[in-house]
Amino acid sequence: MSRLLDFIRHHLAGSGMLVALLLLCAFFSIVTWTEQAPQDAAAAQQLAAQIAPDAKVLIVVRPQAEDIAFANALNAALPAKAEIVQGEPKDARDALERAVAAGGVDVIACTPVTASWLVFADLAVDFPTLKDTRIIQPASQSWPVFLKAGNLLNIANQIAVIAILAIGMTIVIITGGIDLSVGSLIALSAVVTAILVRDFCGGTAAGAAGMFTAGLGGIALCGMCGLISGAFITRLRMPPFIVTLAMMLVCSGLAYRFADNQSVFQVPESFVWLGRGADLIGLPNAVVLMILLYVVAHVVMTQTQFGRHVYAVGGNTEAAFISGVPVGRVILIAYVLCGLLAGLGGVVTASLLKSGSPTYGQMYELKVIAAVVVGGTSLSGGKGTMPDTLIGAFIIAVIENGMNLTNVESNSQKIVLGLVILAAVLVDRLRK
Repeated sequence: MSRLLDFIRHHLAGSGMLVALLLLCAFFSIVTWTEQAPQDAAAAQQLAAQIAPDAKVLIVVRPQAEDIAFANALNAALPAKAEIVQGEPKDARDALERAVAAGGVDVIACTPVTASWLVFADLAVDFPTLKDTRIIQPASQSWPVFLKAGNLLNIANQIAVIAILAIGMTIVIITGGIDLSVGSLIALSAVVTAILVRDFCGGTAAGAAGMFTAGLGGIALCGMCGLISGAFITRLRMPPFIVTLAMMLVCSGLAYRFADNQSVFQVPESFVWLGRGADLIGLPNAVVLMILLYVVAHVVMTQTQFGRHVYAVGGNTEAAFISGVPVGRVILIAYVLCGLLAGLGGVVTASLLKSGSPTYGQMYELKVIAAVVVGGTSLSGGKGTMPDTLIGAFIIAVIENGMNLTNVESNSQKIVLGLVILAAVLVDRLRK
């Protein structure tokens, strides 16, 4: 009966976190509900359906990525190729004069912004031969800015590094420890990886194998830092807070020394593949990596002896030791894993920003700890799951993104996030 109650309690807690995430998404969807004029492929197809097959078409857009993509999609959907004008109102006027000289134009396809240009306001007066020309634009629709596909992918991509670090932090906190060095390890890994690419792998001409090796070098160095922290904690019985605080300062100093207080940017264009690429059904590669790591971590924590030992050590260290659990080894491995994952986060960050800088990862340790705590992992140890940590990371990301979309200023955002963390810790204490 007690096992059944524990099972129900655990799954209710996990469901509660998911419900909280969904409620946050619903709230920000409501408050960001606005009239929008889509400029995606579907809007281009809809606009193309309004144009006769033999019509002469002029497409007018601004020289921006979204506008250009819309113009190309619309042009591809038309039976006859149209003239595309990318520029300002004067460029549109020049195009209209050319159209008049060439015999006119039947349709002018615009975005909502270009359709409002004054050059089209008195078209029949300024260009009498174009009095019958239609000016069309995508129909507006009501939709939450928060739920736009680009925004959702942006949330996932921005939280990928935090979520990857949160895997290692969850393991460490379940053992009853803490690791404050993960933010500095991001900077150290990013700097070392970029330096290895620049100095030993060919710089801007580096190949995939060289960049992969450089990334492994950065990750291995961070794993070594985790090993040192774990050794001080397990062998010398030093408090994890003090040890990892010292390691945070050491790693930050090393990152600045290695980079000479500058960013290391001599890397090839393909270096951004991991951070900016999207090869699997449009999902960013960093997000795919994050998902794979969480699947592996969940299996390790629920189906392996190491996972059971981690929970045993965090639940009652003395009982675990008496039961034959190698307590010191388990804690040491937890800090090594945390260091390795922080190193991987640094590689992803360097790839995303196409450089290595000692300023990367600042305050990340607090965000990571916040994600783990909000996800329900107990700071006292012995309790926590990987799915809940991932949900906690997304809760933090959704709150930050929603506040940005609703124009909440930065100081107020810090207050809100601080209150969220306090609430999560309070809930943990009340459970006990």
